[in-house]
Amino acid sequence: MSSILKLKNQIKHYEWGSPERIPRFLGYENKERLPWAEMWMGTHYSAPSLVQSESGKYVDLIDVNGEPLPFLFKLLAANKPLSIQVHPNLAQAVEGFNHENAAGLPMDSPLRNFRDANHKPEILCAISPFTVMVGFKDPAQIINHLEMFLSIAPRLKETFLPLLSALNSASPSDSLLNFFRVLFNIPKRDRENICAYLYENETCDVFTEEVWEHMRNFADLYPADAAVISPLYLNLFTLQTGQAIFIPAGILHAYISGFGAELMSSSDNVLRGGLTPKHIDIPELMEILKFRPFMPEIITPVSSSYFRYPTPSREFMLTFIHRDGEEYKFIEKKPAICIVTSGELHAGNSVFKKGESFFVPKAGNSPPVLNGKFSIFAASSVK
Repeated sequence: MSSILKLKNQIKHYEWGSPERIPRFLGYENKERLPWAEMWMGTHYSAPSLVQSESGKYVDLIDVNGEPLPFLFKLLAANKPLSIQVHPNLAQAVEGFNHENAAGLPMDSPLRNFRDANHKPEILCAISPFTVMVGFKDPAQIINHLEMFLSIAPRLKETFLPLLSALNSASPSDSLLNFFRVLFNIPKRDRENICAYLYENETCDVFTEEVWEHMRNFADLYPADAAVISPLYLNLFTLQTGQAIFIPAGILHAYISGFGAELMSSSDNVLRGGLTPKHIDIPELMEILKFRPFMPEIITPVSSSYFRYPTPSREFMLTFIHRDGEEYKFIEKKPAICIVTSGELHAGNSVFKKGESFFVPKAGNSPPVLNGKFSIFAASSVK
């Protein structure tokens, strides 16, 4: 085989996916208008990548690398909000996976929270503007936003007062824990009343248009979900092209809309807390969740030619590389998966265009040289 190997990757057609973004990026037609939510690049058992050999046949990437990769690389295109979710740390993942195995839950069961025994810290980098909600606001901010809502919707007083009362604790962790417990015990009739109020009122004088539109959209999609007011208690912001955020284990988050590259430990463990028709397990989620205010650092590249996004992870690192005709010697010490985001890349006799991905084995004495006018994301491990 050559030193750079073309990949064939699997697509996940989740209902929140975009029918345009990934197909257009890859240069494919999507005549069926299926939702293309994610493209997985890696060795995770549920959607492993294949490698094209010199004979044109495809073989499993794990067989080429000799062992599983410690990371999972994705393209992600959200046309609708993803569920509000949290990912476990390593010890929690092992315990949860073993528990569900012992309970006899099939690996493909919709009731599973843990599909493997790995943790799932992740970094999301925007290929186009990407709106997200990440981390609890400070309890004082949440109180202020709930009071603002109550000022325009006094008929919801009996629903909102217990939430406000729960936030008046001495410590932020107790405040957020109590708030979350009350929030997910709101009776269905009261949840429906919140959604009905949002649906009935197209405009609002006390919140920004963005916040109000997101809450109305959530209420339209999930008309009996307490999480429709999540922009009041989670940080809502939009990443601009090239910007990224790192999300550690235990942090509540939801990807709202946009197109990006996502890199994480090789795991598919998700605990959901709303805005989804899928399985929601609030008791298990509350065991995983860190009840503290958290606003992620927005990582903005300081170079347009080479930038390594800093994260504390040892399983993965994400690097952006741009060349305007000059060569780039691929000297990464660990195996890498790369995807071309613009232009055309030449490596020996191989040519890769926008949307095409390839695997670079561990560099030996003669690392591959990339030529052309191109931009790529490179995912590799640290350890």
